[in-house]
Amino acid sequence: MEAESPSSYRYMGRSYSDSGDSSGAFSDCNSDHSGEFPSSGSPTSSTSSSGGGLHRLLISCAADYSDEVVRGLISEIESPSVTVESQRRAAMELRLLAKHSSENRLRIAAAGAVGPLVALLSHPDPQLQEHGVTAILNLSLCDENKAPIAAAGAIRPLIRILRTGTPAARENAACALLRLAQLDDLRAAIGRSGAIPPLVALLEFGGPRGKKDAATALFTLLASRENKARAVEAGIVRPLLDLMADPESGMVDKAAYVLHAVVEVAEGRAAAVDEDGIPVLVEMVERGTPRQKETAVRSLLEICKDSAVYRKMVAHEGAIPPLVDLSQSGTKKAKEKAESLLELLRQPRTTGNSHR
Repeated sequence: MEAESPSSYRYMGRSYSDSGDSSGAFSDCNSDHSGEFPSSGSPTSSTSSSGGGLHRLLISCAADYSDEVVRGLISEIESPSVTVESQRRAAMELRLLAKHSSENRLRIAAAGAVGPLVALLSHPDPQLQEHGVTAILNLSLCDENKAPIAAAGAIRPLIRILRTGTPAARENAACALLRLAQLDDLRAAIGRSGAIPPLVALLEFGGPRGKKDAATALFTLLASRENKARAVEAGIVRPLLDLMADPESGMVDKAAYVLHAVVEVAEGRAAAVDEDGIPVLVEMVERGTPRQKETAVRSLLEICKDSAVYRKMVAHEGAIPPLVDLSQSGTKKAKEKAESLLELLRQPRTTGNSHR
């Protein structure tokens, strides 16, 4: 590993430097974390649970499985004459084959699996749907598969699963959408298709992994300016501030990064102020970790830069003393941002824009 400079740090396995570019603040969703082998008697278990599990394990780890095996699994999930249980087993095997090997992901897609797996996203059986969305996630880990997955019509059913799927399916749908959103031409399209509101709902009401997956997907989608406005309209600011104010959530840093992306637009700045975000950000400057202090100052700068009213509110909240401390003892970038914000706050009240 390369040595890092004092002005950079590692977060979620990625490098974050003092350049102000927070795009490296989030690691990507990886392949599914769901249990590979269901317990005996579960809806996804085979008739012979131990034998089926061993068979799947051997297949998922085999490097020399044949294309004929893959084509047979695809035929099984497509066939209207096989049982749902058989379709589950076939979808599970494709999902596991795609989980651990980039070569497998390319071979499975080349064999024609994308279309049939996308069709499973609309299947009424929730477990079969879950296997389908997770297989799509695993295939999407290869850049070469992202465009074909979108072209097969995956975006809208993935969004529907975000709203109505099992908890694991919702989490993996969020990760799959994140992967597709890494293509610039799909980012806005995913937002226009309605992904933002269910991702905000997952951020607010999901379990620990769901919240993290939603935050990561939203962070990627918010690289599109039009998606920022959609996120504000979907009510993203309140759950972000709640997560930032709760150290036990394990989401303080992620939520702070997403909020900074939101306040880069006027609607986001207004929402942050209306939702009492200024006290949360000032407290983070005062009590947060070094990276949290820096992120909070950057957000406060965005909020204050065009509004004398907001500057007055930030000063009234007691921001100046912790900003002075940060300007003297923070990271290089934090010092620069703190000094810039202090300069803004010390301007005469009548200068600059006075609008909200």
